[in-house]
Amino acid sequence: MTGAGAGADTPTDTGDDAESATGTGTDSGPGPGKLTPSESPRPAPGEDDQPAPDDAARRGEAGPARRHPATAEEGERTASGEHRSLAHAGIAKGEPPQPRPKGPGGGLLMGRPFGVPVYVAPSWFLVAALITWVFGGQLDRVLPELGAARYLVSLFFAVAFYASVLVHELAHTVAAIRFRLPVRRIQLQFFGGVSEIEKEAETPGREFVLAFVGPLLSLVLAGIFYLAMKPVEPDTVPGVLLAGLMISNLIVAAFNLLPGLPLDGGRMLRAVVWKITGKPMSGTVAAAWVGRALAISVLVGLPLLNRSGAFGGGNEDISGMDTVTDALLAAILAAIIWTGAGNSLRMARLREHLPELRARTLTRRAVPVENDTPLSEALRRANAAGARALVVVDADGNPLSLVREAAIVGVPEHRRPWVAVSGLAQELTDGMRVSAELAGEELLDTLRATPATEYLVVEETGEIYGVLSAADVERAFVKAMARPGS
Repeated sequence: MTGAGAGADTPTDTGDDAESATGTGTDSGPGPGKLTPSESPRPAPGEDDQPAPDDAARRGEAGPARRHPATAEEGERTASGEHRSLAHAGIAKGEPPQPRPKGPGGGLLMGRPFGVPVYVAPSWFLVAALITWVFGGQLDRVLPELGAARYLVSLFFAVAFYASVLVHELAHTVAAIRFRLPVRRIQLQFFGGVSEIEKEAETPGREFVLAFVGPLLSLVLAGIFYLAMKPVEPDTVPGVLLAGLMISNLIVAAFNLLPGLPLDGGRMLRAVVWKITGKPMSGTVAAAWVGRALAISVLVGLPLLNRSGAFGGGNEDISGMDTVTDALLAAILAAIIWTGAGNSLRMARLREHLPELRARTLTRRAVPVENDTPLSEALRRANAAGARALVVVDADGNPLSLVREAAIVGVPEHRRPWVAVSGLAQELTDGMRVSAELAGEELLDTLRATPATEYLVVEETGEIYGVLSAADVERAFVKAMARPGS
């Protein structure tokens, strides 16, 4: 099956759309859940520090102290008595910071149509072998004269079928590019394909088109294969292959048109409800619950339909192994749909709270230190100022690098007087300077563009505001994701 699913996330098997979060991407395609996982955050309470008495410590300026009001969030934390300096934030204690999660592997890169990388996941080889074995058994009944060569024909069918899945995904990709939505990648995997679209469509009309083009292309392919069958003898290898590809593309289209997330039909239903109510969240909730009902229907109904002979054959042809296989397939499909629907709902709720992720409120207070400052002295200054970050500056107070929190952890306390901060710092690049005004998806996009553990946050005037830790953003991201939707 295929899917069109961040996006951030996204949908399932053969050509469905799902939402991904890579924070915030939208995965257009099949599969259990699409949370971009290179952007997958780690749960933990976010924390900030109370304002330092010295404005220079807050902004990282090397010049004379200047007072400035604390943010509302800082004021609330101060009132509640919550305060953690470098010494109390796990650094002096020697507690290592939580490691950042790794992004999902893409698999084998096959090409870059339209500039979008196409990967084949390792699980695809498993399903290719399964298709080769199953279709080979069918060929043995239809064309027994092929002998062992039937498995070569079956392998060709498996590759041709997934080429059709790729066309389905490319339809989503082209539509996304047309609507100026970034596509992270296309991945062919066990239960179809996934087009990882990193942002949502801006209007319900575009959402509907983006979802519908996948099944539409599958229907077009089915029609092309049907027309190609006309001049071909049915009891030949080309005739059997064309018939199989026609039927498989019809199944892909029909399955993905089912009206439940994370399938393409669910995205279409979401667009319709969104248009009627004017609320994208209402559309997501409706389509997600229909998707969950669909998952239960697949779990119960698919084995019953097969036993009734609805898919061909009679009850006398069904063995115990067939029954187990049907139940296993139904369980896998139901799990994919249920998980995808829930993930789509969570990602939609997350987007509602994304504006709450603001660089200004997540930034750690920082103090400026010069290259040759001993680590122990730098930590003393930071703790005295109530700061949790160190910025290495030159003699004029211009920032040069950021002292890495993980590097501080690795220095034993007895050696800190003899270690200069310059040896623990990471040189600043343009991508590591972020505006204090960034918030929501724009903030996450900026951080994704230049992966790092810490970023220098600056005012529009260029003044140092503080240091933003990627771990703090991840914690805030998870808290927003876990919060109930409004």
